[in-house]
Amino acid sequence: MTERSIESKLGLTGWTSPSEGIGGLLKTRIEDFRVEELSKVPALDDKGRFTVARVTMVNWETNRYLRRLARACRINRNRIFSSGIKDKRAITSQILVIDAPRKRVEQVEIPDSTIEVLGRTHHKVGMGDHDGNRFTITVRGCCDSLGQPIDAKEAMRRVHEIRQALTESMGSDAFPNWIGPQRFGSTRPVTPEVGRAVIEDDFERAVDLYVGMEATRESSDAEEFRTLWRETRDPENCLEIAPDRLGYESAMLNHLSRNPGDYLGAFRTLPHSLQLLMVHSIQSMVFNHSLSARMEAGLSLIKPEIGDLVAPLQQNGRIDVGKMASVSESNLERCRRNCGLGRLAVTGPLPGRDAVFSGDRPGEFEMEGLVSIGLEGTSWLVPQIPRLTTSGTRRALSVPFRDLSVEEAPESEIQSERWLEGPLEAERWHPEGACLRMRFTLPAGTYATVLMREFMRSPLDHY
Repeated sequence: MTERSIESKLGLTGWTSPSEGIGGLLKTRIEDFRVEELSKVPALDDKGRFTVARVTMVNWETNRYLRRLARACRINRNRIFSSGIKDKRAITSQILVIDAPRKRVEQVEIPDSTIEVLGRTHHKVGMGDHDGNRFTITVRGCCDSLGQPIDAKEAMRRVHEIRQALTESMGSDAFPNWIGPQRFGSTRPVTPEVGRAVIEDDFERAVDLYVGMEATRESSDAEEFRTLWRETRDPENCLEIAPDRLGYESAMLNHLSRNPGDYLGAFRTLPHSLQLLMVHSIQSMVFNHSLSARMEAGLSLIKPEIGDLVAPLQQNGRIDVGKMASVSESNLERCRRNCGLGRLAVTGPLPGRDAVFSGDRPGEFEMEGLVSIGLEGTSWLVPQIPRLTTSGTRRALSVPFRDLSVEEAPESEIQSERWLEGPLEAERWHPEGACLRMRFTLPAGTYATVLMREFMRSPLDHY
């Protein structure tokens, strides 16, 4: 599968304006991608049941870190509560609520992380409870579409040009609210295919895909492991060569080694949040394809049409799906006026059992999203794991960004192996190109890589 075919498969096609972009690579250093969660600390009370902590992680995948923290606290993973899953190759900071004694949490030491205990509380936090995230991102190796390096002055000119085009097409500092490549896997888009198998009640295929699906770019030991699984389906032989970092795959195969043929049980070895992510990923593909179809047809993402579903836009940038309204001939101008004022947002589908779709022409593009990936008529029921049954919801088609700044970043001698190897054919970065540091704030549930994609126009595996 090529990079372009992956983009097409995930529905990440098209741009808001014609531009070369600045090219470049993200995350050549862990320090080049920083995420600070913007959230209120739960009300503190010394008599509270839970411990509140601000945790900073360096190059940790959130689910793996929470499992490690749970072991250190001698509690079940499900007794740690967070409001979001952060990027792995990054420095991230977020609030955690931990159902464990304060002293026990204070004694925890986990490499490449710091835990600042803030106090006790009676309140948990849930997914999406934070107000947003503040990003500081460095893009390195900026170049033109032919792969020739560009300097910082030219790169910043292009960034400002694209920002102006976004303002003109979206009415403000906003961009299309695609669901970003990290939801799916930019070099190995496995999560939506596993999600498809789950909603089709085929857990053997779900496990088979998760363990064995090949990637466009992966280390040789992981590639050897996945190839052996595809060729032999032998758990014990595959476990002998499984890389340590593929812990979820190893847990699945250990279960199959002890319980041959129990693919449902093997799938259940994944953390609950990761199981749910698989279903959310296939929903997300429908949203992306619907959004892309609408853009390709020339329909606005911010100006509603008859048949659209609009929802109130809250101060933190999220929508209130409980107060959606259908756009009709009688309220069209009022809805357009409120969308222009930033009070309402046009929405797209995240389908499920009780999903509501737009009507008229907008509804045609939403159905096109379903049909294009073969999900028309899907019930979205998961009878063997009922908690994975999703009712469906709506998501804003556009999303605001704020506090954008851009500056030249210093070069660094410490780079990734990929940087040291140099650009390959069809890649779009140059080691002599400029380095830019960008800062901006996004609402919860939106993707910095999607905004960076607008500025960079690089292949998906560059993010």
